[in-house]
Amino acid sequence: MLVLGVDPGASATGYGMVARSGDSLRAIEYGSITTSSREPFPSRLQQIFYRLAELIRRHQPDWAAIETLIFAKNAQSAFKLGQVRGVALLAAVEGGLAIAEYSPLQVKSAVTGYGAAGKGQVQRMVQSLLGLQEPPRSLDAADALAIAICHHHSAGLRHLSRGRQQ
Repeated sequence: MLVLGVDPGASATGYGMVARSGDSLRAIEYGSITTSSREPFPSRLQQIFYRLAELIRRHQPDWAAIETLIFAKNAQSAFKLGQVRGVALLAAVEGGLAIAEYSPLQVKSAVTGYGAAGKGQVQRMVQSLLGLQEPPRSLDAADALAIAICHHHSAGLRHLSRGRQQ
C-alpha cells in the first residue's frame, strides 16, 4: 500500500509518499511545496494543486492521508489553511484516491506514542520508523511523512480488528 501524506500549509505544504513492504515502511519521496507570499493567494493554491496532482499521477498512491484543521490563532490563517486543505482534498479526489483525515493529536500519538510531542520528536521518530539516514530537513515534510505513517498504522489496526470479528 502506498500512502500520500499531506500537511497543508499556506506558505509550505508538506508531502510524503510512504510504502509498506511486509512489516517495514519506506519513504518513496517527500518534500515541501513552497509558494511566495508575494503571489496572489489563488495562484498559490493552483501551484499546490498542480504539484500534488503531479505527484499523484507519477506515484499512483492508494490513499491520501491529510491532516485536519487545528485551531488557528487568527481567523484569516484558519481560512487560508482550510482552502489549502480543500485543494489537497480535490487533488486526491481527482486522482481517484481513497481519503483519510487525521488530527495532529492522532498523528503524534501514532508516531511517537505521545500526543503532545514536539516537532523535533516527530522528525526523529519519522527518521527511525522509515530508516532514513538523517531526519527530514523540512518540518512540513516530516509532518507529512508522519501523517502517512499514521495511516499505515491505522489501516493495519483496522485490518487486525476486522480479522477478529470474522
